[in-house]
Amino acid sequence: MYYANYLKYFERARTEYLERRGLSVAQLMQEGTVFMVVRAEADYRSPARYGETLNVETTLDASKNASFTFAHVIREKQSGRLVVEGSATLVPTGPAGKLKRLAAELKDALLAPPKGES
Repeated sequence: MYYANYLKYFERARTEYLERRGLSVAQLMQEGTVFMVVRAEADYRSPARYGETLNVETTLDASKNASFTFAHVIREKQSGRLVVEGSATLVPTGPAGKLKRLAAELKDALLAPPKGES
């Protein structure tokens, strides 16, 4: 697999992480909050091959007033073989791209367990 595709998987996993906590990226954008990636890292442990199914585990690794970092682990589904470990740090901005503080209710939602779980 082309190495940059893992960043796309990270992005999709972050979107799902938010959605499972009742947060819609589109809704946040309409309300004036846009998340921008300011740092991304990936450590490639073993290659993914055509036909393999991959699982992406995403957790919130750190949260501050103006940034938050997601940790991502991608494994081959059948064997559990570690493929990629990575992280992405995001900041909330307004529509014009100006940095803003993470609203308390948004921070609480990010730290909450997924809906339907306790």
